[in-house]
Amino acid sequence: MTDWDPAAHAAFRSLRLRPALDLLAQVPDLPPGDLVDLGCGDGAASGPLAACFPGRRLVGVDASAAMLDSAQGYADKVRTDIGAWRPDTPPALIFSNAALHWLGDHETLLPRLAGLLAPAGTLAVQMPRNWLAPSHALLRDFAARLFPDRFDFTSWSPPTHPPETYWLLLAPLGRLAVWETDYLQPLAPQAEGHPVRAFTAATAMRPFLGRLSAAEAARFIAAYDAALTLAYPSLPDGTTLFPFRRLFLVLTRPRCPPCCAPP
Repeated sequence: MTDWDPAAHAAFRSLRLRPALDLLAQVPDLPPGDLVDLGCGDGAASGPLAACFPGRRLVGVDASAAMLDSAQGYADKVRTDIGAWRPDTPPALIFSNAALHWLGDHETLLPRLAGLLAPAGTLAVQMPRNWLAPSHALLRDFAARLFPDRFDFTSWSPPTHPPETYWLLLAPLGRLAVWETDYLQPLAPQAEGHPVRAFTAATAMRPFLGRLSAAEAARFIAAYDAALTLAYPSLPDGTTLFPFRRLFLVLTRPRCPPCCAPP
């Protein structure tokens, strides 16, 4: 795939930022230490993070050079694979909004991230869980139907697990909250194509378009647009309602390990 496009991603900034604010509202008081925005993208969450925890050193971590170039508000910006990232010192908060679903093996990844925290530190994560909705299922359906030589989803499984899976995985590690929210997103008409396609173009569509030629991409997009018109019809005022499910988890580690507890 080509690098991320900050302008395309920012087209729906208010809708993408709302889950980050909802996640941030559930972060408890923090111990001393840095704040890490893991998968920070274009830095949309840097302002709210700094406002909630003023005076803290804020570090943005992302693999995209284009996104990091446009990100502002960080004392330090680290370009690296977020799945392999390790801090120099244990942070007070690892905050990740709509990034970790791009990585696999959450059974290993999330406990590892929790283990990087300072005592009483918090891991706060939001990930999309809209994979079975038409917006995402149609991408897989048309890719496999039109280009079976490149796309096979026979053994595919959603990259984000059900909430119960994360509870069983992380509850032994500290104080945990896991929840889901369905956002009913009103999308305005677009100059070209279906509004839901405009929303997914900067994110969910990228792995598909990255494997297609320009002519193939045009064919793919035309089929996707037509199907979206049936799945997400416009209202009389031209607005399209786009439900979108997101999963949240907030894990706060113990202040000290059990062996430190008084008898």
